Amino acid sequence: MRASIKWLKEYVDFQEEPEVLAEKLTRAGIPVEGITYLGENIENVVTGKIVGIEPHPNADKLRICKLNTGKEELIIVTGAANVREGHIVPVALVGAKLPNGMKIKESKLRGEMSYGMLCSAAELNIDSKLVPPECRNGIYLLPTDTPLGVDIKPVLGLDDVVLEFELTANRADCFSVLGLAREIAVLTGGSVKKNMLNLREAGTEKAGSLASIVIEDQALCPRFAARVLKNIKVGPSPDWMKRYLEAAGMRSINNIVDVTNFVMLEMGQPMHAYDYNLVSKHKLIVRKARQGERLTTLDDVKRELTDEMIVIADEVQAIGIAGVMGGLATEVTDSTQNVLLEAASFHSARIRRTSRALGLRSEASGRFERGVDIVNITKALDRAAKLLEDMGACTVCPGVIDEYPGMVLPQQITFTAAEINAYLGTEISKQEMINILRSLEFELDTTDAEKIMVTVPTWRAGDVSRMADISEEIARIHGYDNISSTMPQGNTLRGRQSYMQTITDKVKDTLAGVGFDEIISYSFTHPATLDKLNIPADSKERSAIEVLNPITDDFPLLRTNLLGGVLETINRNLSRKNEDLKIYEIGRVYLPESLPLKELPEERLLLCGALFGRRQEMSWNTGRETVDFYDAKGAVENILEGLGVSDYQVARGEHHAMHPGKTAVITKGEAVLATIGEVHPKVLSAFDINRKVYVFELDMEVLAKEAQLIGTYQALPKFPAMTRDLALILPDTKDALAVMQAIKSKAGALLSEVRLFDVYTGGQIPEGFKSLAFSLVFRSHERTLTDEEVDAANKKVLAHLEKTFEAKLR
Repeated sequence: MRASIKWLKEYVDFQEEPEVLAEKLTRAGIPVEGITYLGENIENVVTGKIVGIEPHPNADKLRICKLNTGKEELIIVTGAANVREGHIVPVALVGAKLPNGMKIKESKLRGEMSYGMLCSAAELNIDSKLVPPECRNGIYLLPTDTPLGVDIKPVLGLDDVVLEFELTANRADCFSVLGLAREIAVLTGGSVKKNMLNLREAGTEKAGSLASIVIEDQALCPRFAARVLKNIKVGPSPDWMKRYLEAAGMRSINNIVDVTNFVMLEMGQPMHAYDYNLVSKHKLIVRKARQGERLTTLDDVKRELTDEMIVIADEVQAIGIAGVMGGLATEVTDSTQNVLLEAASFHSARIRRTSRALGLRSEASGRFERGVDIVNITKALDRAAKLLEDMGACTVCPGVIDEYPGMVLPQQITFTAAEINAYLGTEISKQEMINILRSLEFELDTTDAEKIMVTVPTWRAGDVSRMADISEEIARIHGYDNISSTMPQGNTLRGRQSYMQTITDKVKDTLAGVGFDEIISYSFTHPATLDKLNIPADSKERSAIEVLNPITDDFPLLRTNLLGGVLETINRNLSRKNEDLKIYEIGRVYLPESLPLKELPEERLLLCGALFGRRQEMSWNTGRETVDFYDAKGAVENILEGLGVSDYQVARGEHHAMHPGKTAVITKGEAVLATIGEVHPKVLSAFDINRKVYVFELDMEVLAKEAQLIGTYQALPKFPAMTRDLALILPDTKDALAVMQAIKSKAGALLSEVRLFDVYTGGQIPEGFKSLAFSLVFRSHERTLTDEEVDAANKKVLAHLEKTFEAKLR
């Protein structure tokens, strides 16, 4: 944001030098990044009129100009091709100084004396983008009514100082000259001068009968207003307006466009002028763009729109991209007779995403992204209409067409002086707080002896919403330097890791020990990722929280799982020929109780790992085996063992992103410790992964509850164990886990361990059956067991299995 000192003084009187004013503003939270003296290092440059031009006798590309500077006539030799007799131009007299360090002296050019120099815009340090096209190449041509012999600086507005602000996004009100003037008035003890908006409205027909407005979605556009201006006379703007616009970095185009830009810079409200006669049925419709809809914008570029963008349309077509740029079809030109002037408020995030998607960044879009004062819209229209009316450039039709379906009420905040002082650590008096807030144009109710109730001005509604914001306002105007530095008070506590951090470190050490690398992915995701993972529509993972200000359009949601990020990491590694990978991520997912959010979401800490490729690094003495399901299962078992988790069960499981029949769950009681499996082929295809990938997911909070970091120890057994192998043939529908549990339940207290050591199908085994071989270990801590005791327990187990599982001894 750029603002000239002269323009600011139109609204508030102050005597501070620019440097002093910049320091005050910066200390009050309105940072000034730079100060530019527009006419710096320009001396002895005046206006002059070319009264004669002759060719140079000794050079084809040079000409001899005779100039009248009001006091004398000079001969100046120039090579400029754009000057003609009668032109008024900037003349650097002998002894003049220019911004590039040049000093003008008498000189002889190819045998002819030259007593000065004609100046171009570049030589006067004027940005070429701010000058008329005819003056960009060659000498700067001044208006024909410019007086002769006067200093060039006031003529071109170079006798001004420009402050360049680097404002934070929350101070949308300061993206206007009026907003900055309010701040200056508070800091310098002045008062803001308000514009008088007494419109004549000399038109014979009311605006409401000449045009109409329709808002299809109030959430996208809470307010849209317009005025009708007739008998338009398109022409140049007054010099004072041109100079203020140029100081702000905008080129003058014509009076209609200049007024809309001027009011935007002055009041912070962007607006747009349509050629009334070119708007179909004189009706403006605010709606979403249709997917693939095309619109040629004012820069003569045809752009393809998406249904995420907002457009202004008439009955036939889109005629403008809301908040970004108008359409070429309804552009105001020299032949325009009537204008439909509109101002509105749009959904900030939509404008930001549209601007970014189209690569169109403008002064208007920047203000809409930060938010505009919705109450100020009709005032801005009145201001623009008044300026044009005073120029004699239009006839204003009575009334404003104003679609404002949901009126915004001013926000009120109640606090006490003691609360503010406790928050700031200050002793500011209640009266000083009241004076500060009134100077900032907050309305106050101080009828209560203790409490103060403020009504927030509409232009600060997006920034001040609670007591902490009021504290900031008081502190910055009171002066941060006036707040004494104090040491924070509190009990000193010894820092240590939380239990969950200890569990996490243990898991990371375990996975690192078996060859896994940790990754960190974004906490954001895209709806398409949820589709790729085959997540059911009714799953809680589908209830993802939308981010109001996403870092990019690729990440508009908070993630509800880690698997999507892990698979995207695998895809990137494969595209870079990294074909053997063991990775994991420990991170939080965000699961809301309901949408829209009414309370903070649950932030669960999860672990997701994945592996594919060769089991061992390729070498002359290693095999070429690739990892499989059991490598993933082994990694999980290592984690459980490292955390002291025992007595868990492994069973068949299901997971929306994993292969049916190749998925297992590990449980302990009712708690699900882990899910392990091969990624479903459809999911792999969706992520463009062309090989088998094995993954595991664990809930770190469940692990923490089941972990036993301090192990229990038993004395070494004094008596030998006895082992019996049990090979069974049973239907292949029977789960090994169920068989193991049955063995444990019937073998009695002497059974210390049971282990499945072989699974076989094929020859000698009937179709539909399988062979399971178990090793049963019996032991007593009090005596040596006899064969009779062990055989009896073994027979009891076998009899139960034959009856319950249709098992036969092989």
